[in-house]
Amino acid sequence: MTKTTADFMLQRLAEWDVRRIYGFPGDGINGILGALDRAGDQFEFVQARHEEEAAFMACAHAKFTGEVGVCLATSGPGAIHLLNGLYDAKLDHQPVVAIVGQQARSALGGEYQQEVDLVSLFKDVAHEYVQQAASPAQMRHLVDRAMRIASAERTVTCIIIPNDVQEEDAVETPPRKHGTIHSGVGYSAPRVIPMDFDLDRAADVLNSGERVAMLVGAGALNAAEEVIEVAELLGAGVAKALLGKAALPDDLPFVTGSIGLLGTKPSWDMMMECDTLLMVGSRFPYSEFLPEEGQARGVQIDLDAKMLSIRYPMEVNLTGDSAETLRALIPRLKRKADRAWRERIEANVRDWWEVLEARAMQNANPINPQRVFWELSKQLPDHCIIAADSGSSANWFARDLKIRHGMLASLSGNLATMCPGVPYATAAKFAYPERAVIACVGDGAMQMLGINGLITISKYWREWRDPRLIVMVLHNGDLNQVTWEMRAMEGNPKFEASQNVPDFPYARYAEMLGLRGIRVDHPDQLEDAWAQAFASDRPVVLEAITDPEVPTLPPHITFEQAMNFMSAARAGDPNAVHFAVQTAKDAFANILPRGKE
Repeated sequence: MTKTTADFMLQRLAEWDVRRIYGFPGDGINGILGALDRAGDQFEFVQARHEEEAAFMACAHAKFTGEVGVCLATSGPGAIHLLNGLYDAKLDHQPVVAIVGQQARSALGGEYQQEVDLVSLFKDVAHEYVQQAASPAQMRHLVDRAMRIASAERTVTCIIIPNDVQEEDAVETPPRKHGTIHSGVGYSAPRVIPMDFDLDRAADVLNSGERVAMLVGAGALNAAEEVIEVAELLGAGVAKALLGKAALPDDLPFVTGSIGLLGTKPSWDMMMECDTLLMVGSRFPYSEFLPEEGQARGVQIDLDAKMLSIRYPMEVNLTGDSAETLRALIPRLKRKADRAWRERIEANVRDWWEVLEARAMQNANPINPQRVFWELSKQLPDHCIIAADSGSSANWFARDLKIRHGMLASLSGNLATMCPGVPYATAAKFAYPERAVIACVGDGAMQMLGINGLITISKYWREWRDPRLIVMVLHNGDLNQVTWEMRAMEGNPKFEASQNVPDFPYARYAEMLGLRGIRVDHPDQLEDAWAQAFASDRPVVLEAITDPEVPTLPPHITFEQAMNFMSAARAGDPNAVHFAVQTAKDAFANILPRGKE
């Protein structure tokens, strides 16, 4: 049988070690689907319920494996649906290749059905490389460049293939003549280390500091040993940006946890009191949670020079790989003899974990969401993978879960979009079928896309070596994060018309799909519910009926935020008394944590 351009495209992707493609069918990619069928078990095609889900899964594949994620969609609406998941990958700097169909070349420009200017559509999200195939002879270099640029730039690229090109005879080797491109397969990341002079300057700054604070992000995920050694030498505490939650275990006594609106008090205190700041692989966006300008001397390490010294004016900027740069820096650092700063940080961290437990154990109506995560944290299996959605679930994920060595965890960081929780977890299960996976999702995100994602799980779970995939739903009937933001940032009361979420039986729905559903409406049921979920012989939806009025308090409440809370209450917030009581409970727990009563 004559090989088509679509057959050759897949062959070339295989040479780039692509083995899994996430997507949804449509007539704009029929030629590619036929080629996938002919390729047999060379590829695993994962049929998502929606193209947005497919793009999220490709992003998660990249995040959890370090490989290029690949997603596939048809022309017109299918391509459009990919965009949100692709922007998630772009903003979190993940390598993803989107392959989309297009109408036949002869129809373009004729306002044909589903004709969309896809080059323009993808020009921002895939700004480093988006190309439409005009002939089969292009396919070789389109694949090679899309894969290489996605890998090298850690970004999204896009190949657009008209359906008539898909079906044409393949041209594996372009003719050797003027106007043709002859590309090759393969990419190896370079070793990027700063100049010795700059490393010496950085060491001088860090060695001079008496109160060193470190902030690590996703760029430090593969540099844990080096970060720990530097922190030990400098007597520093280490805060973690949200995408770097799995960079260091939370059971290390000097790890202060998350930073920012979803952060911890030890991280806040450390940043406000430090005299030296070392940022490693982090693009943390909120400058108000970093030292005041001029308070601290700064050193930053980032592989992308464009991201240096834009959150805090650094004295020394080091362009380099996090692990390689820290290894080069370590011999230049002197161990600090005075450990008073480190001891103060460790005491703050110990107190903070007691505060979190006290908050989690506060009564609520009916369940305190912090308790859901606190009980989960105690039962997390070794080497598990955790995905969180955006919303209040991200707050408790950031603060209450203790990540241990060997675990993976992620969420939508810079886009902070709703809906990645379930597709992230599903992609993690495809990549690591032997590991337990947990998705932490609010009921708003579940109704937007997560319910459909459960159908995908029900389709594939029997293929996984270990069936443990748990989707935990915070069922509180409220778009909770936005409700609290309205109160704290604007001083407005909850607007029920926009914030209330329809009731839905998540656990019962899971049972309809052949999964297991566990519904919990009392805090004393949580410990056993998590144990049952992790012992299940199939994926589980654990539906926790939680109190929406438990506040998602930032680590430091400003005077303006306090006044806004009062304004919201005075303006007739429908739950003013309830949220005031719950806020007071959590605030009191800061002063008198459990065990110190």
